[in-house]
Amino acid sequence: MAERRIFNEKEAVLRAICRDVEHFDSHLAELLDDMHQTLDKAQGVGLAANQIGIRKRVFVLHNEDKRLEFVNPKITKAQGEVIDTEGCLSCPGLFGKVKRPEEIEIVAQDRIGKEFKLVMKGLDARIACHETDHLVGKLFKDIAFDLEQKA
Repeated sequence: MAERRIFNEKEAVLRAICRDVEHFDSHLAELLDDMHQTLDKAQGVGLAANQIGIRKRVFVLHNEDKRLEFVNPKITKAQGEVIDTEGCLSCPGLFGKVKRPEEIEIVAQDRIGKEFKLVMKGLDARIACHETDHLVGKLFKDIAFDLEQKA
């Protein structure tokens, strides 16, 4: 495992549309392990592959005791609405209010290619939406209001 550099909002890879993962092999496992280590070191709650320069539809989520991996994720249902403050590891010190669904259903694959479906609520749903946005080149600041830069 290796900690990787987190790209910032000015770098083009963050605006790229990520490609589906087709090979579920040791390279994917290494990428996921590195993403977990990078996220731990950054003390964040979510990290998309393009945030470390890899244009693959992959993200990891760490919230409370959960450490989840999503390969080729698709949000299939969304309901409710909550406005809350978000930030991003790729936009250090920037925070803003973002409207997100209260609950989502997400379909993805795990590191060996097995498909799964999860219903996620609250912060987990917010993180999954934020990271899924990254995979299509969208940053939270594109949809945020009341943006504020903090040191």
